[in-house]
Amino acid sequence: MRLATITNWAYGATVVLTIVSSTTMILASNAQDRERSAVEQRYLLDQETAELGTDIYALSDRARQFVNTGDPTYLAAYRSEFAALETVEDRIRHIGDAGATAGELDALKKAVTLADTLHDEQQSALTAQESGNSAVARQILFGAEYERQLDRAELEVQRFQDRLDTRIETQVRDATDISRVWKRISEVVLALTALLVLFVLYFVFKQRVLHPVVKLSDVVNRLAVQDFAAEPPEISHIDEIGDMAQAIRIFRENGLERQRLETERDADRTMRDLLSRMTQRMQGCDTLHDLKEVVQRFVPEIVPDMPGRLYLLDRQRNLVVEACGWLGPVRSSAQFSALSCWALRRGLRHRPAGGNVDVPCDHIDWNPDHPVDTLCLPLTAQRETLGLLYFEMPVGGDTPAAAQLIYFDMLAENIGLAIANLQLRDTLREMAMADSLTGLANRRQLGDVLETQISQAERLGEPLGCLMIDVDHFKRFNDNHGHESGDTVLRAVGLVLANVTREAGLAFRYGGEEFLILLPTLSPVQAEERAEDIRTRISALQLGHGGNDLEPVTVSVGIAVAPDHCAYDRLVRTADAALLRAKTLGRDRIEMAKLRNSAGG
Repeated sequence: MRLATITNWAYGATVVLTIVSSTTMILASNAQDRERSAVEQRYLLDQETAELGTDIYALSDRARQFVNTGDPTYLAAYRSEFAALETVEDRIRHIGDAGATAGELDALKKAVTLADTLHDEQQSALTAQESGNSAVARQILFGAEYERQLDRAELEVQRFQDRLDTRIETQVRDATDISRVWKRISEVVLALTALLVLFVLYFVFKQRVLHPVVKLSDVVNRLAVQDFAAEPPEISHIDEIGDMAQAIRIFRENGLERQRLETERDADRTMRDLLSRMTQRMQGCDTLHDLKEVVQRFVPEIVPDMPGRLYLLDRQRNLVVEACGWLGPVRSSAQFSALSCWALRRGLRHRPAGGNVDVPCDHIDWNPDHPVDTLCLPLTAQRETLGLLYFEMPVGGDTPAAAQLIYFDMLAENIGLAIANLQLRDTLREMAMADSLTGLANRRQLGDVLETQISQAERLGEPLGCLMIDVDHFKRFNDNHGHESGDTVLRAVGLVLANVTREAGLAFRYGGEEFLILLPTLSPVQAEERAEDIRTRISALQLGHGGNDLEPVTVSVGIAVAPDHCAYDRLVRTADAALLRAKTLGRDRIEMAKLRNSAGG
């Protein structure tokens, strides 16, 4: 049974008991009023009866006093009172009006009638006294018969009073008993009412105040220690306790919201910290291999439980090729055409199985009956597409919300910028290490390559050859035809040198019109054959500029092979010395460095 029902029944019972108690109190009061009225009636009847008795004996007393004293005053008083004497009915009417019953009035009337029968004897006695016959008068008023008549009248008056006393006492006793009963009933009902009120107050206090306050106190204590799992009790009644419960509920909701926001903030801070550290590591990468290691290490932490791949765009083949992967993705191909991905075609994030229906990419193994949730993020920088970041959402797991997709965009943006920086760095390095005119590596790059080749040759015990090449009389091209013709000659020579090396990057523009070629593993004889091939090809060049044919181009070549001609670290200087000798001996020729033994060791 609900508290409101119990309280309503208790209130109703209290009201009923209060009404009953009030009724019994009124009835007890009425009984007391009747008792009081009976006592007052008795007093009035006693008073009226006393007056009537006085009237009955007054004439006898006046007549006897006159007979005893002979004083005419008593005679005058007797006659005055006798003249004023009313009839019996008139004399007892006021007693009836005071509340005497008809039987009681009959008894009193009989007493008055007996007293009135003595008037004749009183008259005879007074007449005898006036005539001087006192003895006769005395004999009449004080005789036995006269006394018996007075006693009978007195007896009737006494009987009237006895009946009156009996009736009044009965009324008083009955009224007292009734008043006592109603008073006791009223007291019992009042006691029950008081107990019920106390019970209701205790019950209401316990159920609507004590229990809710205890529960609210427990909830407040738990909320004070940030335990927002504590739920305040449902209190529907509108009072201070209900207001307190509502305030606590609002406080808990605010706490939960604040806790949720703090959790999101902490998660966002953690995510941004991971992204920041990943970005810092990617900025420190010198090679694409380093970048792949960073991506493979950080992406599974930033986007847990989501397999994926990093694809890079191969512009020569127009293919997107897998650079690295994590957690074993199985839905996408290792390489595919750039046109097979809608994210690359549109330059926007693409998710075919997300909240909005979309077209699946061709590079995904798509099953219409069991579609897989994938996410493709294009990697772009400076409006240039660099690759693709691909994810597979876990089956049956939580898919990222719209707010979380921002992290995916940030991740793709950071990776795209890192790739762009690496490519830009490589481009700048190539530009810094290459000769812009001939396309060959420059002298700056020669130092790194030479050090690597020397170290490898020494470790393997292999020969390392070097050709120092100089264009003969190069100044005449500039003087006769201008500097542009000289550039034409240098470009043509550079093209020949680039095509005669087995490995790319071993032909260098040493400076001005001088070139250098490294020949790993070639013996002096093989190096001389290669030098002759180069001299022949260059001599066969037919160049023109500005509509005019240029003079034939010849070169002088100095050859040195380590360790046959010199130590590895003196290879370039030895070849340069051989070139100088070739130019001294007439140019357009090849000169081999002297053997170490011939040079005196």
